[in-house]
Amino acid sequence: MASIAKARAMRKALTPPEARLWTQLKLLRAQGFHFRRQAPFRGYILDFVSFDRRLVLEVDGVTHTVETQAARDKVRDAVLAREGFTTLRFDNAAVRDELGGVMTAILARLEALPTRSLRDHPPHEGEGEK
Repeated sequence: MASIAKARAMRKALTPPEARLWTQLKLLRAQGFHFRRQAPFRGYILDFVSFDRRLVLEVDGVTHTVETQAARDKVRDAVLAREGFTTLRFDNAAVRDELGGVMTAILARLEALPTRSLRDHPPHEGEGEK
């Protein structure tokens, strides 16, 4: 079960690719898109999530290519899909080497997804500094 304390610790220790993507995601606020980082939800900690667009972004390291972790990711993505979320996964290399393409894909998906009402969002409990 994902805890608020664990999420807070993970926010302070973003991987370099996560930090790089977070910098770009914050720029999307000017266009009306808001993401939270390392957000606890349904027992998981989501790398980045836009609750109003129901979009989850995951930045995957090499461990996600291992069969057992890939199987866990598939289950997690299915759980999130049942909750109405779309998950986009990017590997570290894509964020490092093709950030423009990653952001283009994210923006296209954001623009295609409907906006949810504010009452559909979980509280910001434990989110810490933004």
